[in-house]
Amino acid sequence: MKKTYKLIDLDCANCARKMQDAILKLDGVEDCTVNFLTQKLTITAADVEALMPAVVKCVKKVEPDCEIVLK
Repeated sequence: MKKTYKLIDLDCANCARKMQDAILKLDGVEDCTVNFLTQKLTITAADVEALMPAVVKCVKKVEPDCEIVLK
């Protein structure tokens, strides 16, 4: 399943790349893209919803002020 989430307060492209790399290392993640210009996170996995707590943790570790709009 592929899902896209809006990001709030993603400050730089370098941080986006670090987030993407960290998320790609999670078990179960097939593909991930963090786009700084569009402020979007796109993730592909069998069960995206189950992975979201770990994804949020990766994002917060790289940039504590960044939020993922989960809806």
